[in-house]
Amino acid sequence: YCSSNMEDDVSLKFRQQLFLISENLVTEDVAALKFLCTDLLHLRKLEGVKSALDIFKLLMALEYLNAEDTFLLAELLYRIKCHSLLEKLGYTKEKVQERLHDKGRVSPYRQMLYELSENITNEMLKDIIFLLQNRLPKRWITLSALDLLTLLEKQGLLNKDNVQILEDVCVTVSPDLLEIIECYKKAKVLCYNIFSSPDVWTAVAKLLKELGALPSFCSTKIPKRRCVLLSSEQEGTAVAFFFSFPQNVTSYKMDGPHRGFCLIINNVNFLNSQRKGSCKDAEQLERVFTWLGLDVRTYTDLTSEDIRSLMQTWQHVQDHKDRNCFICCILSHGQSGAIYGTDEKLVLIRTLMSHFSAKQCPQLAAKPKLFFIQACQGNKVQHPVYVDTDAQTPDLSSMQESFSLFESIPEEADFLLSMATVDGYVSFRHIKEGTWYIQALCSKLQLLVPRGEDILSILTQVNEDVARRVSPSGTKKQMPQPAYTLRRKLIFPIPTAPPPS
Repeated sequence: YCSSNMEDDVSLKFRQQLFLISENLVTEDVAALKFLCTDLLHLRKLEGVKSALDIFKLLMALEYLNAEDTFLLAELLYRIKCHSLLEKLGYTKEKVQERLHDKGRVSPYRQMLYELSENITNEMLKDIIFLLQNRLPKRWITLSALDLLTLLEKQGLLNKDNVQILEDVCVTVSPDLLEIIECYKKAKVLCYNIFSSPDVWTAVAKLLKELGALPSFCSTKIPKRRCVLLSSEQEGTAVAFFFSFPQNVTSYKMDGPHRGFCLIINNVNFLNSQRKGSCKDAEQLERVFTWLGLDVRTYTDLTSEDIRSLMQTWQHVQDHKDRNCFICCILSHGQSGAIYGTDEKLVLIRTLMSHFSAKQCPQLAAKPKLFFIQACQGNKVQHPVYVDTDAQTPDLSSMQESFSLFESIPEEADFLLSMATVDGYVSFRHIKEGTWYIQALCSKLQLLVPRGEDILSILTQVNEDVARRVSPSGTKKQMPQPAYTLRRKLIFPIPTAPPPS
């Protein structure tokens, strides 16, 4: 009886885990899961799927997924880049990567198609559909790249042994997409029975050398490629594929005639306080980002509603399509996962960023979107004498929960969110010289952009700079925190003019 109760408890906990995960998956995530499960589940049953829970039920029915073994779901979440949900299953991104070689179930072919879909922009999709017009049903309505790939498979025009139709269109539309397909075709040749050698890596390395293929895992190649060892079953024999998708281009395109827009929201005067020193930050940001080639627009003292309205306005600006990137800097008071308007009402950072997703702002699809937030994320440090903080202390009874940094950033690709401080803590602002974080950011951009450093390397240097600083009392410190879903390096072109300061 006790054993039965324990089993019921485990089953209930497992189903609760699945429910929580499904609640955090949006429509696009469900479509991606359906596609990745195409080789595992009957197509007819997949067509009836409306939610993530429907997929989980199908996987459980075929014993792909149960309370004792959740790795397939962990792999699927990893593949669709929902890394923050892995912890609900007791996994991390690194743990999943370690086990893919012996437990991975998503085939190299399916991965290749999904990777393609992730890199096909709306404009590319239109071009591909135009090229395939005679092969597609006349009444078919295009929804997404995944829908197109699924249709081609249904029509028998595309399968794991024949990807010619994709090669034909990608030659015209994008050489980057073609490289993904070429990588898959090369990987198909590199099959090796893993039981013939006690050391898989040695065996694969030996085979690659014998074939004269480029060894993707060599140290000299690692920065350019992601290396994954996958397993697949073929005619009853366990076979290892060494499969490596190229990171299409090592860096985002940033050399267009128009770099992009940079919004600066500078909230100084609140109902019960004033953020002295903030204008110094705004001026410095304006000088530095103008120097980097951005079209800077500064807005001062916005209420929460003003901020939301401004984001909606910029979401619909058509000129984004001719720009390389988008940057938004917000200087204000804040709380966990949110910033204050001058009316002392909170606006969630995730809400602000969501206006610029590929779906909401297609003109910025596949382009880097950078958000720099100078605001406290809690009240865990008292105000020092000469150093002010960017915390606010109105009634917080309406705040039912706190929001971590990784909940604030959209799961979608090409976002960067750089916060002045970690969740729960204050950030410091000198009433004359400005904030530690913004001054360090501007200083490092001016120093390191001319050296060709990418933005993440620069932010690491910003972290080091701020971490070294202490308040006048000598007891208070600060640590900025970035989170990102960037797929490539972001390197600003080196300006011809000298740094502004």
